[in-house]
Amino acid sequence: MPSNNQNEFKMSNKFDRRDFLKLSTLGLAGAGILGCSTNESGSVTGISSTQTFNMSGYAAPKLETVRIGIIGIGNRGIGGVRRLRRIEGVQITGICDIEPDRVDRAVQLLEGYDQNPRKYSGRSDAWKEMCDSNDVDLIYICTPWDQHAEQSVYAMENGKHAAVELPAAKTIEECWQLVEVSEKTKKHCMMLSNTCYDFFEMMVMNMAHQGYFGEIVHGEGAYIHDLMEMNFSETYYHDLWRLEENSTRDGMLYPPHAIGPMSKLMNINCGDQMDYLVSVSTSDFQMADRARELAEENEMWKPFVGRNFRGNMNTTTIRTHKGRTIMVQHDVTSPRPYSRIYLVSGTDGIAQKWPGPARIAKDHTGWLSQETMKELEELYTPEITKKVGDLARQVGGHGGMDTMMDWRLVDCLRNGLPLDMDVYDAVLWSAIAPLSEQSLANRSQSVDVPDFTRGAWKTNQQMMDIQLKRGGGTTRII
Repeated sequence: MPSNNQNEFKMSNKFDRRDFLKLSTLGLAGAGILGCSTNESGSVTGISSTQTFNMSGYAAPKLETVRIGIIGIGNRGIGGVRRLRRIEGVQITGICDIEPDRVDRAVQLLEGYDQNPRKYSGRSDAWKEMCDSNDVDLIYICTPWDQHAEQSVYAMENGKHAAVELPAAKTIEECWQLVEVSEKTKKHCMMLSNTCYDFFEMMVMNMAHQGYFGEIVHGEGAYIHDLMEMNFSETYYHDLWRLEENSTRDGMLYPPHAIGPMSKLMNINCGDQMDYLVSVSTSDFQMADRARELAEENEMWKPFVGRNFRGNMNTTTIRTHKGRTIMVQHDVTSPRPYSRIYLVSGTDGIAQKWPGPARIAKDHTGWLSQETMKELEELYTPEITKKVGDLARQVGGHGGMDTMMDWRLVDCLRNGLPLDMDVYDAVLWSAIAPLSEQSLANRSQSVDVPDFTRGAWKTNQQMMDIQLKRGGGTTRII
């Protein structure tokens, strides 16, 4: 086990009243979560304050060949098939989707790549058979949001690592369950947060960790992406699952794209931790109107008429224990150009990616010249980007960051390296959604953010920072 592994860390047995109230008010009274049990009134009768095992910095035993089973061959799953087939040491042994034609389509993409996956389809629980099989090491989950936690838990409990699309969970209870099962089984649960591997964001993180921006004060991120046509498409999302999410909930529904890179830059879970958040949303100005218009022409849309759609724009602000703030926004309705904002503000400078071009400033006089930007790229581009960045761009997936993400996951598993993103990252970034819903339900009152590391954040090391500088292991993109 590597010397930087913090798995032996144990918290003090002290557990103050503020922590108790934080957990109980978030609905963690369910039996089996955090060792909790409930009495007839539903109140908490016992809470464990220590980790079973610290997954931060944990290096699982090496896998020379990573045998992967993919669940969900929709928009994200089919892209995963295209990318994973190009990574050395990957054997795709299973393909699962409720629709057989999607499975067939994925298998066809693997022709000529020395892959012979088994097909799982035709039943809503066919994925369980794949998780039960003995020829899979990693379950790669690309299903609708409400299935992510259940499938990740089942995979880990059956001896498989889990890599899950965003978000990893929808409720705080599910978040704690993922933590508990990952610690108990010593199986990874990594959220497939591709934006953490954006080339500019990786470079800026490297600069920040080397002190270029001074003390980091504030960050901003967003998921501003006009999905109106896709949400109201009859075919784009299976069974209109994403429209269901947007018509029954309100809040920061899709936080990881915005919060992931900023958390890594600020060393959240590894030196700092989120303390509390507040959230506010506009009203819905478009989605309910669209549902009514479509229902006049097609009865299939009538069930959506009269629903309380989420507001166009949600803004959630988080304060950390070290006094930093993070502002994240979510708008998938308004007719705006795509933006994740990605703004980093420190005592010695600022970086911002949107609106483009990506730029950096050291003071109030203006942005640095393109010539200076090129010099900074030469100086601060991480070793991992120099190693496989060009090949990742060729394979593609959001400009190459999807391939970087998949390559890093496989490379870590094949070389026995700790993952860049662990289960604590997965659940913390996912938890922003239900916490924002709770804040909105109480007129934007502040809500405490659970510490899923149970105190280990104070001593955990930032694995992504270490590995980006080292350049990873030996796996090739082919």
